[in-house]
Amino acid sequence: MKILISNDDGINSRGIESLAEALRDIAEVVVVAPFTEQSAVGHAITMKIPLRVTEHYKNGTFFGYAVDGTPADCIKIGIRNILSSPPDIVFSGINHGPNTAINIIYSGTISAAREAAIMDIPAIAISVTSHEPKNFDYANKIAKKLAVFALKNHLQKGTLLNVNVPDVPENNIRGVLLTKQGKSKWDDIYEQRIDPYGKKYYWLTGKLKELDNDLLTDQFAVKNNYVSITPIHFDLTDYKTFNEMKNWNIEQYF
Repeated sequence: MKILISNDDGINSRGIESLAEALRDIAEVVVVAPFTEQSAVGHAITMKIPLRVTEHYKNGTFFGYAVDGTPADCIKIGIRNILSSPPDIVFSGINHGPNTAINIIYSGTISAAREAAIMDIPAIAISVTSHEPKNFDYANKIAKKLAVFALKNHLQKGTLLNVNVPDVPENNIRGVLLTKQGKSKWDDIYEQRIDPYGKKYYWLTGKLKELDNDLLTDQFAVKNNYVSITPIHFDLTDYKTFNEMKNWNIEQYF
């Protein structure tokens, strides 16, 4: 089995190092990750400037390839230019912080996995629910099992699995749940501040507005110390509204 790993926290993050080390127990692993942190860049693709790829070493040992682009860039260039053949599965993570509810729209972690799904390669995004995580071990166990399980069960093309693991010791994990994307969203604002030269600048601030109370939603599941596994695809069509609009005869209106 060949696994391609990327992330949005950057190639020097503890999460990607931990995941790569764990997955090397079961597969050939290639790391292609952003050179710097790319959190919340969504599915951005670099078009107007050249991308540079450098071999990246840790403690004198080759670790992977650093790309001065976005997570989606890393997947594209990893599969099309760096690897000699497509990977069996792509992992994005381990992300520092949750990717639940509305976060999946902004997340570079999710977008790396989504880019793989667009390319018809099975993909898993995995996150630990703290921006300063202390517990990677259980997330790594989940990743190794899911890699085998997803391939064995032929994860549907165009679909990725979004996995969120509470940042607690393994004995505090209450179980694993198949979940839906929650509806919690950010109540945020760009706060105006003044720099040392008296000039205005703006800094994004805010807090998550908790709207989920169903254990089968990702946000509520991890809040209650369950591992959340959510299947996600890139078809954004609202089929309920699509069917309702059939009665509008919109084609005849114009």
